[in-house]
Amino acid sequence: MKILFISLGCDKNLVDSEVMLGILREQGHCFTDDEREAEAVVVNTCCFINDAKEESINTILEMAELRKDGRIKALIVTGCLAQRYQEEIQEEIPQVDAILGTTAISQIAQALTKAQEGKPLNHMEALDLPPLFGKKRIVTTGGYYAYLKIAEGCDKHCTYCVIPQVRGNYRSVPMEALEQEARELAAGGVKELILVAQETTLYGVDLYGKKALPELLRRLCQIEGICWLRVLYSYPEEITEELIQVIKEEEKICHYLDIPVQSGSDAVLKRMGRKTDSAQLKYITGRLRQEIPDICLRTTLIAGFPGESEEDHQDTLAFVDEMEFDRLGVFTYSQEEDTPAAGMPGQVPEETKERRRDEIMGLQQEIAFEAAGGMVGKTLKAIIEGKMPEEGVYVARTYKDAPGVDGYLFVNTSRELLSGDFVEVTITGSNAYDLIGELEEEA
Repeated sequence: MKILFISLGCDKNLVDSEVMLGILREQGHCFTDDEREAEAVVVNTCCFINDAKEESINTILEMAELRKDGRIKALIVTGCLAQRYQEEIQEEIPQVDAILGTTAISQIAQALTKAQEGKPLNHMEALDLPPLFGKKRIVTTGGYYAYLKIAEGCDKHCTYCVIPQVRGNYRSVPMEALEQEARELAAGGVKELILVAQETTLYGVDLYGKKALPELLRRLCQIEGICWLRVLYSYPEEITEELIQVIKEEEKICHYLDIPVQSGSDAVLKRMGRKTDSAQLKYITGRLRQEIPDICLRTTLIAGFPGESEEDHQDTLAFVDEMEFDRLGVFTYSQEEDTPAAGMPGQVPEETKERRRDEIMGLQQEIAFEAAGGMVGKTLKAIIEGKMPEEGVYVARTYKDAPGVDGYLFVNTSRELLSGDFVEVTITGSNAYDLIGELEEEA
């Protein structure tokens, strides 16, 4: 069949989508990005916060109309929303032919076959199954960078989060399997490998009885063809001296860490069930900057958590001002059912959440814009992402920029460059979060 595959949510979900695409291709199916050509649709969903949930539901409803009109012959829903709301989807959207939970994605081809036969398949597996590995993926990120999902699930049980309910407890992928997958990705032209999990820093604890991320990184650095390794979602309390030294010593590892801190208020951090306070967060970031002076630190915050007072908000603003994170994103608190935080007293009005988010982002803008301006005159290695032909400018990323979430470097040059090329760029200016530069030899 010709399939329209819609992947929503995070990069970890994208890896699941790429695995399902690979399974479907092995069964002889092909793909289209045009709903007018599609014979079947797969929607891989997200439900992490309300906005993601709404996007997933609206997408399913839109595709259900195609199924109702007979324009497509099968509609399959997978992922986190499917795992969390299987019964509701069955009852409310009868046009859905199959629902697969987060640990049942290996059944995607079977689900499509059953749908063709008019036999609905709703399949949920136990959440504690070992993570799926060893399947051939179809990389959808452009070919020169790819995500490597090193673990599934989470053991942290923060009071606002549904991830353990839809993804299960923390389960690492065996190191040998990750090495093999990385080699295959490199053989396919991937140059930048981005390690992801709900939490990368606990990798290996369940399999090897120790934090094995440093060892995994050293092994991946040996793979020919991989030029950059980037680590996302590193919980601050799990960052060890060994990990810091590996990032410092291995040339292929980008001096970049994504460290979700969620708040700068100790009172709020405690209610969130986080394992650190502001003093520990300052110490950890201080150690990283001391050992790796050019490290780029990214973080996320939640504005308007239940019980957050104006004083708590001011504590977070002071924390952001002092820490001067290179990259920072803010979400307003999303009240998720079946989480402890949903029933906490002191739920913050939506307009207050939004005001606090905007105030944090306003402060961060000043920090980021000033930092971008301070880059002028420096020369950085960058990877080419593409070209804006009407402007004759190439779009690139430095080690400071993870794809899809950070800024860009716009490169002026008359040279012909290809996506995936690495170049040395001298920074000549900045525009908000983005940088402008020229090839080093032309500057």
